[in-house]
Amino acid sequence: MDYWVHSSFCVSSIAALLLLLLLVCDYQVVVRARGDESSSSCDFFKGRWVLDQSYPLYDPSSCPFIEREFSCQKNGRPDQIHTKYRWQPLDCDLARFDALDFFERFRGKNIIFVGDSLSRNQWQSLTCLLHSAVPTATNNVTRVDTVSIFEFTDYGIRVMLDSNMYLVDIVKEKIGRVLKLDSIVGGNLWKDIDVLIFNTWHWWNRRGPSQPWDYVEVGGQTSKDIDRMLAFQKALETWAGWVDSNIDPAKSRVFFQGISPSHYNGSEWHEPSAKSCVGQKEPLLGPYPGASPPALGVLKNVLSTIQKPVTLLDITNLSLLRKDGHPSIYGLGGRTGMDCTHWCLCGVPDTWNEILYNFFL
Repeated sequence: MDYWVHSSFCVSSIAALLLLLLLVCDYQVVVRARGDESSSSCDFFKGRWVLDQSYPLYDPSSCPFIEREFSCQKNGRPDQIHTKYRWQPLDCDLARFDALDFFERFRGKNIIFVGDSLSRNQWQSLTCLLHSAVPTATNNVTRVDTVSIFEFTDYGIRVMLDSNMYLVDIVKEKIGRVLKLDSIVGGNLWKDIDVLIFNTWHWWNRRGPSQPWDYVEVGGQTSKDIDRMLAFQKALETWAGWVDSNIDPAKSRVFFQGISPSHYNGSEWHEPSAKSCVGQKEPLLGPYPGASPPALGVLKNVLSTIQKPVTLLDITNLSLLRKDGHPSIYGLGGRTGMDCTHWCLCGVPDTWNEILYNFFL
């Protein structure tokens, strides 16, 4: 692909090399300090949902890119109150998403979401947030292999999606499709991108016909299956190694989306009569009475081992409160399906992107 430019450099003396290393190290310290400062002065992820009539941030009917599985309004969802909630951190205010400011900050930049359909959920949210501000601006949507590219040509911004459910590789071999937990050749697509937002978890417990692999390989050993949480951890460790080996903090900013929760069991939010998210019209006031997904602890443990700066978009708890935000019967499957995993657009992923935007202010 010709969307990423690989650069190299040389130095003419040992002194010049040492100076360059000092500059790079200094930048890394600044990035880490900024992350620490944001978390100490204001935790964006601790707060509550408040009703705000100035929301949503865009009209979903004016965003032609929303896929059917996220297009709840178009699919007939009658209530719209769920679109009127704004996330309010406890100790500060989030700056409202400003698309024009976003365009200027990221003029000429490449942004990529890497992950499963929940990454697509957030990617489509961001394209709608941006398109709503400049609906007449020239844009192009293309697809190259697994990568969908939404380009705002007037600003030279590419907002991309790499549909990669596990982050690590699935390779077709004689025995079948092998999920290689130690291999991440697909990461070659991500090099030299300016902003990267990763995600994986939704597919790790898939079994049967929907499972897209036949064998799993780790440490040179191939088997039909292993413990799925262990497999998730091994894949994250491989991804973490890729980040440390390939990311230059002077050029790229790395985020991890966190674990997006589902709402299929009302007992988890003290409503045992609810067997799914259907009919839910308002968020929980919090804190969430149930437990956090175990995958979140695994993710945080792996993130703590990475040497390069990575920011966790810790969206789990704020999303757990939004039992009302899913398509339910107004998604891809209609009334014959039940989707309490993905999110309506407009909706909760807009808040994820609003928080993402605030990390750059």
